[in-house]
Amino acid sequence: MTPSEIILWPGTKVCERLGVDPESDAGLIRWMFNTLFYLLVSLIVLWIVVL
Repeated sequence: MTPSEIILWPGTKVCERLGVDPESDAGLIRWMFNTLFYLLVSLIVLWIVVL
């Protein structure tokens, strides 16, 4: 696996689970799920660090 495939893995799995082609729509659907995933992870990490 390349580093880009590792970074895009969460969005790819969500798209596959929903039955959506991760490469369709220029990958914007996969990008949206990746953004939400990494936003959630970063907020959790930030919350842990601050407290």
